[in-house]
Amino acid sequence: MAILEVQDLVKEFGPVKAVNGLSFEVQEGTITGLLGPNGAGKTTTIQMILDLITPTSGTINVFGLPIHDNREEVLGKMNFSSPYVSLPGNLRVRENLATFARLYGVKDVWGKIDELADFFNIRKLLGRMTSTLSTGQLTRLNLTKALLNDPKLLLLDEPTASLDPDIADRTRKMLQRIKNERGVTILYTSHNMEEVEEICDTVIFIDQGSFKDQGTPTDLVKKYGHKDLNEVFLTIARGSEFSKEED
Repeated sequence: MAILEVQDLVKEFGPVKAVNGLSFEVQEGTITGLLGPNGAGKTTTIQMILDLITPTSGTINVFGLPIHDNREEVLGKMNFSSPYVSLPGNLRVRENLATFARLYGVKDVWGKIDELADFFNIRKLLGRMTSTLSTGQLTRLNLTKALLNDPKLLLLDEPTASLDPDIADRTRKMLQRIKNERGVTILYTSHNMEEVEEICDTVIFIDQGSFKDQGTPTDLVKKYGHKDLNEVFLTIARGSEFSKEED
């Protein structure tokens, strides 16, 4: 079942079409990669799915409901995480989490925080000032925040950006664990194609705001006749065949 349906989505900023007639679906219980080069329209698309900006035209249905007309009901079942969105550094970790938990109407605030702190192994960080956390610790904090409301749909914008290989690997395993143990559907952006091949059930390529291709990482690699998804990315981003002779 499609948990997210995007149809003929357009977003114009003056003369610039950041998103140009984009259509795709995300199936329930999957990790789906939303991929494309810088400027492809990924972040703008995510902002429209979160109803932070209004589409010029087109529709977005989440859980079968138009997001703009059912904003409170739909967003209450979603959440978002990005390393580029900072939590207030002058609050302690537990204070940040408690604030967001109350915003989402979580009933047992401290019980939920304790549960997720154990899940992401950040219990020892709860008393720390958020400004003192490392990049990897902030990633785990952001993911903890993103699960406070038990979302059915989680939007992740480059969650492993700037992480060292060890923390990035731990984060990928956490995301697979979230999907498997909590049944969370994840829409995932990344420029790390090895990472995408490892964790994504399916991927959607966009470029210049338009849909380009979709499939499992394995199927797309076979379709384009390349050795890995990175070469597929280059082919789509360059708009021409990426020759094997260029290896």
